[in-house]
Amino acid sequence: MNQMSRSILIVDDDDEIRSLVGDLLRRERFSVTEAENATEMDNVLRRMRPDVLILDLMLPGEDGLSICRRIRSESGVPILMLTAKHEETDKVVGLELGADDYLVKPFGTRELLARIRALLRRAAAQPVTAPSRRFAFDRFVIDLDARQITDDEGMPVSLTTAEFDLLSCLVLRPRRVLSRDQILDWTQGRAADPLDRTVDILVSRLRRKLDAASPGSRIISTVRNGGYLLTVAVKNVS
Repeated sequence: MNQMSRSILIVDDDDEIRSLVGDLLRRERFSVTEAENATEMDNVLRRMRPDVLILDLMLPGEDGLSICRRIRSESGVPILMLTAKHEETDKVVGLELGADDYLVKPFGTRELLARIRALLRRAAAQPVTAPSRRFAFDRFVIDLDARQITDDEGMPVSLTTAEFDLLSCLVLRPRRVLSRDQILDWTQGRAADPLDRTVDILVSRLRRKLDAASPGSRIISTVRNGGYLLTVAVKNVS
């Protein structure tokens, strides 16, 4: 990965954290832009589209949750949310609104770099496990190369990077129970901790979007004490 071509936008009102994170990423040869509030962030986004957005939860004026909701309504840019709060609710809300991952302050630099690189890998991933990249299931066709999914009328279904990666993981392993650890490992390259609800929240978001296009289909099933599985048949359409 040519990291000099990878741009990171840091949105945090804490000058010290913004400077420390920015300096770290520049040493790792990322292109870094900093903003301390939503107004500055919007000015940056008018000029560029970052490869990863690092977004603090607690900001003056428009907070991180509101920004996350707004950004996600118009862009699939990977969002790594930073929070000083340890309550599970804050993490859940951030993920529900479309954040792809989160870190609780204080965090280690190695973990931050690992999370950023995982987001970049996921955004650029090209699945190589199947000879064809297009699969049909239920009322949908998913193109793994183009990273697009459409319904049976050809209408696109808008998914975030994390949602698309989760669906790809399930489509490549249909009618097979996948544990949360397996899903996180295959999609994000990390293990889950006992309280990590990232996969559960992504599944919930993905279910809502698929159900809107194919009501009542129950494509993704929860297996008690097991994980999740894609319940429908998948066939190659290339």
